[in-house]
Amino acid sequence: MKLSLSAIVLLVCTSSTWCYIVDPGPVVIASSGLVWPQPKKITIEDTFAIIRPQNFNFNTVRNTCDILRDSFVRYKELIVAEAQRLRKNEIKSARRSRERINRINYDDWYDDDKFTGFLEAVTVNLEQPCEDSPYLGMDESYKFTLKDSEAVLQSSSVWGILRGLESFVQMITPAKDNRSLKINCSSIEDEPKFSHRGLLLDTSRHFIHLDTIKMILNGMAYNKLNVFHWHIVDDHSFPYESEKYPELSVQGAFHPTLVYTQNDIAAIIEYARVRGIRVLPEFDTPGHTRSWGVSHPELLTQCHLPYAGKLGPIDPTKVEVYSFIRELFGEVTQAFPEQYFHLGGDEVGFECWSTNPDIVEYMKSKNYTRFEQLEEEFIQKVVDILDDLKSKSIVWQEVYQNQVRLPQGTVVQVWTGDRKALMSQITYDGLPVLLSSCWYLDHLSTGGDWLKYYDCDPLDFPGTPEQKALVMGGEACMWAEVVDDTNVVQRIFPRVSAAAERLWSHEEGVLVQKRLEEHSCRLLKRNIPSQPPNGPGFCL
Repeated sequence: MKLSLSAIVLLVCTSSTWCYIVDPGPVVIASSGLVWPQPKKITIEDTFAIIRPQNFNFNTVRNTCDILRDSFVRYKELIVAEAQRLRKNEIKSARRSRERINRINYDDWYDDDKFTGFLEAVTVNLEQPCEDSPYLGMDESYKFTLKDSEAVLQSSSVWGILRGLESFVQMITPAKDNRSLKINCSSIEDEPKFSHRGLLLDTSRHFIHLDTIKMILNGMAYNKLNVFHWHIVDDHSFPYESEKYPELSVQGAFHPTLVYTQNDIAAIIEYARVRGIRVLPEFDTPGHTRSWGVSHPELLTQCHLPYAGKLGPIDPTKVEVYSFIRELFGEVTQAFPEQYFHLGGDEVGFECWSTNPDIVEYMKSKNYTRFEQLEEEFIQKVVDILDDLKSKSIVWQEVYQNQVRLPQGTVVQVWTGDRKALMSQITYDGLPVLLSSCWYLDHLSTGGDWLKYYDCDPLDFPGTPEQKALVMGGEACMWAEVVDDTNVVQRIFPRVSAAAERLWSHEEGVLVQKRLEEHSCRLLKRNIPSQPPNGPGFCL
C-alpha cells in the first residue's frame, strides 16, 4: 500500500530549489473517534450517546479480577481527564472573549434528533475467569456494542476486555458544543491478526529510566502491542543487577546508579502484566558481550594479532562458560516469568576466534572447517540449557543463516537482508518466525516516515498457507545509540503505531493518515510525547 501526503504539491522553481504550493491549515485533518489499530469489523452510526463522567462507571458481570479493576480505574481517569480538558479550553476561550462560564446543561441534548440518551455505564461481560499473566497465543478478541444508551463489552478473556476498553475510550470525542463528551452508537467484532506484536527497547547503549519505560508501556497498550522485548544488556553496558553475579553490573554498567535491580524488573513486569503485555528478556550471546568481560574476562575470547589485546565474543571452547551461563540464565528466567528467552546470536566476531590458537586447535580436534560449526555447538548448548530451564528460545537470523541446526520450535527473528526470501526459507524449514527488518525505528528519515512502516506486510513472501501460519508476528526495534530519556518516546510514537496496525489489523485500514493524525493527538493527551506524523498541523 502506497500513501502520499497529497495535500502538498511540490514544484521545481526556476531557481532550481524546491518550493511549496499549499493551502492554509493542517496538511491532514484528523478524524474524530476512529479506532487505532483498525478493528476487524466496525460499524459506526450517526446516532450518539452523551457521557457525563461523574455519573459513568464500568459494571462487571460474571468474572472480575485485579487486572480488570486496575484497567477500569485507568480508563475512567482518561475519560475524566478529557472532560477536564474541554472545561479548561472553555475557560481559556471565555477569558479571551470575556464571556460568562455557565454550568453544562445536559438537557439541551434532548433537542438533537441524533441523541439517544446518556451512557451511564459499560457492562463488561468477562465470560471466563481471569488469567494471571499474558502469554503467546492468548485470546485478545472482543465484541463491543453501543445501541441507544446501552453498551456491552464482552470477551472470553481478560486480555480481550483490555483491548476492547482501549477501543471504547478511543471512540469518545468532544460533542459539537465542545463542552460534552459523546460516543457514536457502534458495534465492533475484533481480534488481532498476529499473536506476537512487539517493541524492542535497547537499554544498554543508553540507560532508560523506569518512568520512561512505563511511559513506553502505556503507549504500547494504547496501540494494542503486547510484547516488550527488553534488550537489556549489550557490549556497552550491563545494567542488569544479578544477585548471583553482582560484579557484572558493578563493573559493567555505565555507573553504579544506572542499573535495574530485581525490584525494578519486578515492577516493570507487573506494570506490563496488568496492561496485557509480556516482557521478553534478551541476553545476547556469544557476541555483543563485551560488558560481561569487564568483570569476567575469562569468559571472552582473547584476540591475537592483528587484534592483540582485545576481547572478542564468548569463548565457546571453555567448559566454565556454560556453567556460568546456566547460573546466570537460571536467575534471569526466574526474574522474568516469560515462556520465551531471546539468546541473540547476531553479529558474532569470527575474526577474533580465528586469531586465537586455542580455538583453532579445538576446531581441529572436532574436525570443524567453519566457524559456523563452532557457533552451532555454542548455540546448541545454550538452547539445551534453556530447555532445562523450561524456556523456549528466540534467535536472530544469523544463527539460522549460519546453518546452525536449530531445535524444532526455535523462533527466528528476521532483521536485515531480503526478508521475503528469508521468511520463505525459514518457514519452509518448519521454524516459526518474527519480522523486524522493516520496522527499525532508529532509522530516521523526514517527517511522515511511518508510511514506509505501514507498507510492510509480514505475510508478503512466497509460501504455502502452512508456511504463513508459522509467522508469529513481528517487532518494531528501538536501538539506543542516539536516544535516551530525552527523546526515545517521541522517536517511538507514533511511528510504531504503523507497525502496530499492520500486526493487529486483518485488512489495510481506512483513512489511515487521518486516523493516525487523531491517534497521535490522542497519545499527546495521554501524556505520550508523540511527534507529528503528517507535517504541519495542530493538536488542541
